[in-house]
Amino acid sequence: MKKILAVTGCPTGIAHTYMAEEALKSAAQKAGIEIKVETNGASGVDNAITEADMANTIGVIIAADKDVNPDRFNGLPVIEVPVKEGIHKASALIEKITSGSVPVRKGVQNSVNNASSNQMEVKESIGRQLYKHLMSGVSNMLPFVVAGGVLIALSFLWGIYSADPNNEQYNEFAAMLKQIGGKAFDIMVPIFTAFIANSIAGKQGMVAGFVGGLMATATGAGFLGGILAGFAAGYLMLYVKKWLDHLPRSFEGLKSIFIMPLIGVFVIGAGMYYLGKPIAIANNTMAVWLGSLQHTNPILLGIVIGAMCSFDFGGPINKAAYVTGTMLLGEGNYYFMAGVSAACIAPPFVIAFSTTIFRNKAFTEEERAAGIVNYILGSTHITEGAIPFAAKDPLRVIPIMMLSSAIASVLTFLCQIQVPAPHGGFLVLPLVNKPLLWVACIFIGALIGAVLLGLLRMHEKRKSTSITMR
Repeated sequence: MKKILAVTGCPTGIAHTYMAEEALKSAAQKAGIEIKVETNGASGVDNAITEADMANTIGVIIAADKDVNPDRFNGLPVIEVPVKEGIHKASALIEKITSGSVPVRKGVQNSVNNASSNQMEVKESIGRQLYKHLMSGVSNMLPFVVAGGVLIALSFLWGIYSADPNNEQYNEFAAMLKQIGGKAFDIMVPIFTAFIANSIAGKQGMVAGFVGGLMATATGAGFLGGILAGFAAGYLMLYVKKWLDHLPRSFEGLKSIFIMPLIGVFVIGAGMYYLGKPIAIANNTMAVWLGSLQHTNPILLGIVIGAMCSFDFGGPINKAAYVTGTMLLGEGNYYFMAGVSAACIAPPFVIAFSTTIFRNKAFTEEERAAGIVNYILGSTHITEGAIPFAAKDPLRVIPIMMLSSAIASVLTFLCQIQVPAPHGGFLVLPLVNKPLLWVACIFIGALIGAVLLGLLRMHEKRKSTSITMR
């Protein structure tokens, strides 16, 4: 029996990956189509697609915002879309694959696939490619950020100066925690940069990218320098590889082990050596400006951060705010991350509170069950729990989420709350300087959003009832 194959993956590998999996499975079941879904989550690849699977498929759906090795499907009909489309447009994707109108992916035709009359190449837009490469870096960096940040934060349980041997708060175990966490933080930019380059050019890109990331860290260029070095390393190594293709096959080992790494490491390293300092100045200027906003205009800062975090629920704009918070966290600024975390936690609580308060008046049984789950998702800093509700009415629900996140973030800044951990939600409350007040700020923003969402849904329900009665 012929079947559809699918691959899902998101930068964090926590929520979108599995939501897309469920949506595609559900859509395929309704259409009476067999489907196998490979997930590229935080724990790695599950339910991996094999050669045998590809020998008996009518097409492949790739719903991913990270590199999932799509070249293995060359010669097969393939749809490549962002992971969000796998969640929101699953039925349309299944229908498109079964229609037989999907173009064959570029490259050498897969030997297990029958010849297709449609040999048009599938090409992604440049913007889509750049986004996937960037998200590959973010995806691989996040475990270092979270692990390192939480360990550093835990060291503060013994006091802010518990790692300083010359201070009375000094504790040997706390000092060890901070040192280990600090090393994880030190390597996050090189990892970020290396995997951007690896996504573009493979292992050779990774080598040059890692060194570029080390130079970005050494010169103070940080994430901005890392982004530049990662893309420069990746595309440089693609060019070098093409340039060296004319060499005899006997030089293959010398080319891959000596020539290409030497060129990549030197060019990218030298580039960051000279560009690092100007980029560091730009980084410091931005950090100073954001730091000044915390004190001079916390309301504006909170509105901007709140809007960014709830605009795309874990997408690139949300990640931009999160990465900025992580960067400032590494510099000892714990206020900014408090606002970012509050803004990310608020949306799932909007859903949870609204489905509880307006339980029988505005929501279905299925939505109420999802609302209960959002209590857990919100408590653990997983913004994506709000996606199914926002997807049903994005033009009205997303602004409500943005408002609730902005209120939570603004209150957090006004109360001067500090959160020294980059993730974890309420699991890191013992590390927060004003834990109960921080929770109150989040709940206030979420309750306002919950009431607005509930009233909106009640209005829609009354409207649909009156139309039915007519």
